Amino acid sequence: MRDLLPIILVIAFFQIIVLQQAPENLLQTFTGLIFVVLGLTFFIFGLEQGLFPIGESMAHAFASKGSVFWLLTFAFALGFGTTIAEPALIAVAEEASEVVAEAGLIELNEDAMVSYADGLRLTVALSVGFAIALGVLRILLDWSIQYIIMVGYVMVIVMTGFAPDEIIGIAYDSGGVTTSTITVPLVTALGIGLASSISGRNPMLDGFGLIAFASLFPIIFVLGYGMIF
Repeated sequence: MRDLLPIILVIAFFQIIVLQQAPENLLQTFTGLIFVVLGLTFFIFGLEQGLFPIGESMAHAFASKGSVFWLLTFAFALGFGTTIAEPALIAVAEEASEVVAEAGLIELNEDAMVSYADGLRLTVALSVGFAIALGVLRILLDWSIQYIIMVGYVMVIVMTGFAPDEIIGIAYDSGGVTTSTITVPLVTALGIGLASSISGRNPMLDGFGLIAFASLFPIIFVLGYGMIF
């Protein structure tokens, strides 16, 4: 309720002071706010009791197993699986296919639009899988995260100069839609659990940063997708 209060105050201020009218369907709005509070409450409890523990426990288990191959495979599959079904990504990909078709860049028919949207979703999912695997490898090998991020954004700047204008905005938005409500807690728990399991690693210094990779690499991959296709 405390976290939701600023939103309620903003809406109430503009409704009462600026628009000077009561919101329509006040009872329905109030009921919706109650559901939002309950939803956020259950979501937070679910993260604390389910997703965070399973992410950390699997990281500990893979670290104990000592198999880098299976750890990287799990990291890739986790990033790919949580992204390919992300509703925000589906919405962006479908909207992008419609705009690209209307601009005449692909055929204006359902098959071509579905193919373009699926290709975009697959590209983003592969990029997140690669990003999480690279982030796990960074923790294992104790690479410096800031240099990887700087090199990555230099690549983004360079590729932006060569990519088609129509794909640039889509690529930049693709980096944002990957930070979903499922991917973020699982990946964060994986990084913290892995850093806690390896001797000489600090969970605060080494356990975070995977989400930055998950936001960066989709931009690179989608820019490349636009340049190739």
